[in-house]
Amino acid sequence: MFINQVVSEDVAKIQLEMISEQIGGAGDIAILSATANATNQNAWIDFMETELANNPDYADINLVAKVYGDDDDTKSFQEAQGLLQAYPDLKGIISPTTVGIAATARYLSTSKYKGKVALTGLGLPNEMRPFVKDGTVEAFALWDPAQLGYVAAYAGKALDDGTITGAVGDSFTAGELGERTVEEGGVVIVGPPTMFNAENIDDYDF
Repeated sequence: MFINQVVSEDVAKIQLEMISEQIGGAGDIAILSATANATNQNAWIDFMETELANNPDYADINLVAKVYGDDDDTKSFQEAQGLLQAYPDLKGIISPTTVGIAATARYLSTSKYKGKVALTGLGLPNEMRPFVKDGTVEAFALWDPAQLGYVAAYAGKALDDGTITGAVGDSFTAGELGERTVEEGGVVIVGPPTMFNAENIDDYDF
């Protein structure tokens, strides 16, 4: 079996939900991604673009630019700076990359845009903690690696004791996280991404 952290569509949706809430459901946004050929990033962005085009909840949100920081801190910082110069009315930035969101937060935290331009995406709690606490970032998300290990351990035990064989449709209970079902290709999904904000960020250490 393959224990998969998240479904790509869920990753895309939570980022859109966060940015929409943070900008009041209307305005121009941009995406600062990793590399132009990053398969996972592009899958998330495709889902986001589909949602923006088809979900009436996002009818007033306009994606004006997609830029790439190549998962390099300096380049991501410069790309964030460039976005704000090119689009002075920008309301928010989504950065679905841990390097990109941290670099963008660093730029925003010392700029005139702090508190005016929303930033969300996928980040590491330990890197993003200071930016959440100083008000640069309201909320962001990522999968919880502890949950991944937790589900994997229960899946391994279920295989070992014969509760499941790994066949499609097999199900097992992953402790306090509840029931999980084996999907096509032997895939087991851990669950939706975890959202981090000022209230819970100190509960995580990674």
